[in-house]
Amino acid sequence: MRIAVLEDNEDQIKMLQLWLQEAGHHCHPYIDAAGFQRSLQRSSFDLLLIDWELPVSSGIEVLQWVRQYIDWPIPVLFMTARDAESDIVYALEQGADDYIVKPASRAVTVARINALGRRLGTHRQEKTVLEFGDISIDVGRSEIRVRGDNPELTEREFQLAVMLFNNIGRLISRDHLLEHIWGISANIATRTVDTHVSRLRQKLQLIPEYGWQLKAVYQHGYRLEQLDA
Repeated sequence: MRIAVLEDNEDQIKMLQLWLQEAGHHCHPYIDAAGFQRSLQRSSFDLLLIDWELPVSSGIEVLQWVRQYIDWPIPVLFMTARDAESDIVYALEQGADDYIVKPASRAVTVARINALGRRLGTHRQEKTVLEFGDISIDVGRSEIRVRGDNPELTEREFQLAVMLFNNIGRLISRDHLLEHIWGISANIATRTVDTHVSRLRQKLQLIPEYGWQLKAVYQHGYRLEQLDA
């Protein structure tokens, strides 16, 4: 998963980065709420890990902002030294999906993150065959059928299709796609994603005439929409 971490303690951030990377996740650390919020406005993530005690804005204020302005139900895990029952209840009532009290063990932290991913669908096991009306995706065979035809896709195009169809209706940023499919930094200037999306739109006929729209969102990324859903 692509995880954004908001934590102002540098030692804690380094530890979390190590834990998450060794567990196969991509960790994007932030030390202040403003930078964290700016990134969420232009990029997409699978999960957010937020500390409560922060300079300027508290983790609760950031959580409230996320639930108000981010239009995707992204999982949020609170990780904080505040262990009062009232604090835990309040964070969950404000929209947190889980709560870990510091100091937390590596095993518990990774297990909680993976559980959130499974429960909320961001890290789900993909089915062998995905069915979307007249489009069928056989993940095991790396094949897609569109109204009986079998368009020829490159490996990257197929991976892109699977990610988009697993996230119908969700805006996914270009850097998220680059990181997930190509495994490269979002800081690399490239039109690779745009080129692949354009080819995929044409090959799979993801156009309104067939009930689909693969929409480019300026300065953000792409959203696949099923128009007749």
